[in-house]
Amino acid sequence: MIEEQDAAHASPVASGERIGSIDALRGFALLGILVMNIPFFALSQYTYPDPRHTGGFEGLDYLVWYVSELFFNMKMMAIFSMLFGAGMVIFSDRAASKGAAAGPLHYRRMAWLLLIGLVHAYAIWFGDILVPYVICGAAVFPLRRLSGRALVVLGPLVMLVAVLLNAPYGLVMGEAREAMLEAQSVVDAGGALTGAQQGALDAWVDEFEVFYPTPELLAYEADLRNNGGIDLLKKHARDTFFFETFGMLIWGIWRIGGLMLLGMGLYKLRVFDASRSLLFYGAMAAIGYGAGLPLVAAGVSAMRAHGFGGAEFFLTDAWWNYGGSVLVALGHVGLVLAVWKLGALRWLMGALAAVGRMALTNYLMQSIICTYLFYWWGLGLWGTMSRGELMLVVGAVWALQLVVSPIWLMRFRFGPMEWVWRSLTYWKRQPMLISGG
Repeated sequence: MIEEQDAAHASPVASGERIGSIDALRGFALLGILVMNIPFFALSQYTYPDPRHTGGFEGLDYLVWYVSELFFNMKMMAIFSMLFGAGMVIFSDRAASKGAAAGPLHYRRMAWLLLIGLVHAYAIWFGDILVPYVICGAAVFPLRRLSGRALVVLGPLVMLVAVLLNAPYGLVMGEAREAMLEAQSVVDAGGALTGAQQGALDAWVDEFEVFYPTPELLAYEADLRNNGGIDLLKKHARDTFFFETFGMLIWGIWRIGGLMLLGMGLYKLRVFDASRSLLFYGAMAAIGYGAGLPLVAAGVSAMRAHGFGGAEFFLTDAWWNYGGSVLVALGHVGLVLAVWKLGALRWLMGALAAVGRMALTNYLMQSIICTYLFYWWGLGLWGTMSRGELMLVVGAVWALQLVVSPIWLMRFRFGPMEWVWRSLTYWKRQPMLISGG
């Protein structure tokens, strides 16, 4: 069989073949992702579109939210997506250098990651990103042979499709909101609703209440979160399936896939391997932050001015951060790689690289730790902590992973889940101990 021959000729990347700067960037992004994921573990899911619902929105809590919006929201996912794209080119090039066909190995690799992602999504946490990465990784892989410049241009163009698909939804929501408010004014005045007016009220509840949750809906969510059981699993399964299907069609495949293409291009242009000059990375950080942060800040101001309205979010407000986040992410990349080239913060850079080498293990570990802390089957702390307090949890998880990952890799070649994934991909048990045992 062709796939068996390819697996026989290929092998996982040896530690000496790894690109340390890419591992450090991956570790940096993975830790940063937790800042944005932890509200989904610990607070109401309706807090993402409107942060005033739970977690606090004054003083320190507001500052945490604002800093998260500026530096973390969509930025860390952007870095991780770009590196996933770069990783596909690296995987393909190294497979070809060993005489193996990259395609069959890549799709086998994606198939096993899909299985891991499905277990994570439906049995552990509904906010899984592995399945979307598999979908996008399968879709964009054939484009890896394009030139670096072509990929850098194509990636943002692909991302633009999501804007074109989603912005009109803001108009639809705005019209529905006007119809609902008109019907509600009739109810408030004690009048009788027409069939169309009743339909407007019903449609608002059915289609848009997620952006404007009622106290009853928030209370229902709290009951599910605190009591758990099959109803919570069903709700998470519905939310997960929606994002993995419709959500991917209108947003995910364009955003994530476009970033993967951009990452492929940047890798081919020798950006991620720290081979460019220190001046290049300094300029990259300055331009990324200088252009991106004002865009993100403008979006934050617009959301606040519009009362975090869903209609305005889809029509205009979301897109400031949608584009600005890519620029800020590139600023982060420039900063980390400048530090890497300077040889500064050696322990931290080494620890980040270790976290990045064990990215799959550490990602799943974050989910297990946080679900245990906040879900009904563990400590049940959901809804009890403010945003500021949640950052203490984030810091503790960061410290754990920054310490444990290097220690683990002193003895073992791979993280536990990386070992499983590689063994399944190559259909051969990989040596785990560094000694070869």
